[in-house]
Order: sequence, then C-alpha cells, then structure tokens
Amino acid sequence: MRKIVVLIFSLVWVGAGVKAQDELKHAPGGFDSLRADIPHGRIDAVDYFSTTVGVRRRALVYTPPGFDPNGKYPVLYLLHGLAGTEEEWRAMAPPQIILDNLYAGGKAQPMIIVMPNGRAMKDDRPGENKFDSAKVRAFSVFEQDLLVDLIPFIEAKYPVYKDGGHRAIAGLSMGGGQSLNFGLGNPGQFGWIGGFSPAPNTKAGDTLLPDPAGTKQHLKLLWVSCGTEDNLMWVSQRTHEYLVKSGIQHIFFKEPGGHDFPVWKNDFYLFSQLLFK
Repeated sequence: MRKIVVLIFSLVWVGAGVKAQDELKHAPGGFDSLRADIPHGRIDAVDYFSTTVGVRRRALVYTPPGFDPNGKYPVLYLLHGLAGTEEEWRAMAPPQIILDNLYAGGKAQPMIIVMPNGRAMKDDRPGENKFDSAKVRAFSVFEQDLLVDLIPFIEAKYPVYKDGGHRAIAGLSMGGGQSLNFGLGNPGQFGWIGGFSPAPNTKAGDTLLPDPAGTKQHLKLLWVSCGTEDNLMWVSQRTHEYLVKSGIQHIFFKEPGGHDFPVWKNDFYLFSQLLFK
C-alpha cells in the first residue's frame, strides 16, 4: 500500500473565468480491504437480451448494504479496459468492498453499480489478440447496446431512477474513453461522467463534445484523471484543454502512478464520494 500523499486537482470554473485549486488526499490504508465488522452489499450476475448484438449478454450488478427493493437508487455504469470483461472491476479493484467501507463511514450515497461487458459482440471475450479490429470496433458498438438494451433492462429489473440526473457512467482506460464518448455525446443521459486514464479511443474536439450547450445544461460532474507516469497522459491533457476551451466545468485530476489499478482504485474511491450529491 502506498503512503498517504496529498494530491492536487484542478476544478475548472471556465464559465466564471476562475481556475480554483484544492487538495485531495489519497485513499487511506485499508480502503479496499474487506471488513467483517460492517454491513455488506452483494454482487449478482444478470443476463439481458441485446437487440444490438442479437444474443444474451452478461453483466454484474452491485446492490448496497440494506438494499430495499421498494426504494429508489441512482445507478453507476462502470466500464472495464481493453483486455477486461465484466469481471475486471470485481477482480482487480473491487467496488463492492470500497463502497461498503465508504458507506460504513457515511462518505457515499447508496447506489447500484452495473458492470457490463463493454465489448458488444457475440464472442465478447478479449482472447489472445485484444487489439483485433473487430474487438476494438465492438467497444464503439457498445454505445447502442448500453442505451437501447442494458439501461432499459436495468430500469425494468431494479428500483432505479430513470433520469440522467441519477445516472452516472465511468470507466478505466478503454472504458474511460467510452464513458467520455457516450456521456458527452448523449447530453441528458448521464449527469455524472468519469474517465480514469482514458485511452486513445477518446474522441477529440467537436466529435467528443457535439452539443456544449446541452452538456452544460445537464452535466453535474465531469471527472478526467490520469497518473503522471502514464504514457497516455496526452489523451487526458488534450481532453482537459478542449473542455477548458469549450467552457465545460470539470475536474482534471493528476496523481502519481502509471496506467494501472492502484491509480484506478484511488480514482474510484475519490470519484464515488462525489456522486449523486
């Protein structure tokens, strides 16, 4: 576990012409360790029919401690990286443990998390050649699968709010690029957007931000983060600079680390505490 360090993020208030800086602390030791002395949520596997792909697809769904089927919950769609599947977050950066610990300290809003497979194709396993053109293209196809098939399925099966103000999307690497592309490309669908070390699949310029006015109207939080030793920092930097130019308020967060899970776990820990507040 790395030492607790003080990190700097930039919260860009472009509309007001002010760039404010504050301090965030790195996640404390034990933030991702299973605790026996607190209530726990659960993760279930679900299958939904994808009209986009033409097959049944699998996703994981986390419900928080004390889940009330008669209640109402906001929902976060949490996306994996290029070589991952719907199991990647649970295996490598378990959101259920991180959130259970945050809930025990009263630091996060109860939410449902959906962890889908972002590779929308019939054989959605990464396989030996994760850079295969069909597999890479399937990450773009997932936009339709998400909007047309998965979100309606979740909203029919779980007690979630059905408006963008209670819907978030975030992901790491390739999933970070998807989150920025889908979130900014569909104003009103996702009020809360997070790109953790977004990959080069992240669109640039006007293509990423087709409707700045609509984005400003509906956006509640936009987070872009990257490790300072990450070779893909240029993607986050380019995105940040274009958001500044377009007057879109956002958090641009730089932290020590590379393109790896210690960075992404820290991002999730910090980002999740800002959601739905």
